[in-house]
Amino acid sequence: MSATKLGKGPLIILMINMFIAMLGIGLIIPVLPQFMGMLGGSGEAGGYLVAAFGLTQFMFSPIGGEWSDKYGRKKLIILGLIIMTVSAVLFAVGTAMWMLYVSRLIGGIGAAFLIPPMMAYIADITTLETRGKGMGLLGSAMSLGFVIGPGVGGLLADISVRTPFYVSAVVTLMATLVSLFLLPETLSQEDQLRHRNTMLKRENVIKQFALSFRKPYFALLIMIFTLTFGLSHFETMFPFFVTGKFHYDERDIALVITIGALIGTVIQAVAIGPVLNRFGEKAVITGSFLFSAISLVLMLFSGNFYYVLGVALIFFTATALMRPAINTALSKMAGDEQGVAAGMNNAYMSVGNIVGPALAGTLFDVHINLPYIFGAAILMLSLILAVNWKAGRRAEPAV
Repeated sequence: MSATKLGKGPLIILMINMFIAMLGIGLIIPVLPQFMGMLGGSGEAGGYLVAAFGLTQFMFSPIGGEWSDKYGRKKLIILGLIIMTVSAVLFAVGTAMWMLYVSRLIGGIGAAFLIPPMMAYIADITTLETRGKGMGLLGSAMSLGFVIGPGVGGLLADISVRTPFYVSAVVTLMATLVSLFLLPETLSQEDQLRHRNTMLKRENVIKQFALSFRKPYFALLIMIFTLTFGLSHFETMFPFFVTGKFHYDERDIALVITIGALIGTVIQAVAIGPVLNRFGEKAVITGSFLFSAISLVLMLFSGNFYYVLGVALIFFTATALMRPAINTALSKMAGDEQGVAAGMNNAYMSVGNIVGPALAGTLFDVHINLPYIFGAAILMLSLILAVNWKAGRRAEPAV
């Protein structure tokens, strides 16, 4: 089904779904200490609880992407939303730590079944010329959900510590119903059957990763990992860094992250299409890696509020532009396996979300500046990879 025939309706539904999914992920952050206090959990247990979501998202993302090729985008999107609704309800009613862990593990599976088919859906309904804009809009919804999630969670927690999750469940259920009745399928029955008959059965994520090493778009998957690693590295340590080094309070921290991320998201939504058409994916990726690495180094030199805000704005803008540029290049190289490529994209992103915060915390205990120095080094190595990357052949269908 063509993008012209579909119009803007499906894109708007996908953006709403992505926003709701990312919003639900971030709700846990402000209320986590309260839940740990209620249930007798430690800070370490809280950290593992956050990581649990990324773990199952990583494990199931390749499956979600492959199944969206075999059984259609719409079915997987609806399944992912249903699973995330169940996850929110379970967390809301949880009275023991094991219930919270199960909720987060289930939520990661829901995200794995939701995000890859939405990215593949964008590839289905856009042309090569408009794909950058479509990926950019979906990325904007993702970024906005991440930014607003903790704030919404904090506001709703004033009513009750469990209120954010009840609200999340209701909103996600509404998105499920909208998708069920209004979102058309883009993959024909013939294409689904062809994928079921021709694609290799992949039994686990380890095999998926091994196969991804031989893909023509493997370098782009590495860039997805390092981008996510750098972003999570920055966001995880920022409150600790500016508090310990520059004596910021909670208001200063909230203002920098919210303003910087929101402006970066707006720039992404408005500028990504023209920027990609003007300069191309490679130039945007390399420039974004360069500016994001420089901004991490600049963060070390001054605690002036407006200086830090400016540096954060550079970082958030660079990473906001980079993600849709990589996603667009990846979708162009994926050829006939959009779902598989999107699934691996999400899997590599999940690994970055697991490794980035964990390593940042370890490095912070060694020296307060070390997380940003190390993060900048990783982004500079990624810049070298991006400079030497060449768009090769498209992936061939698995046989």
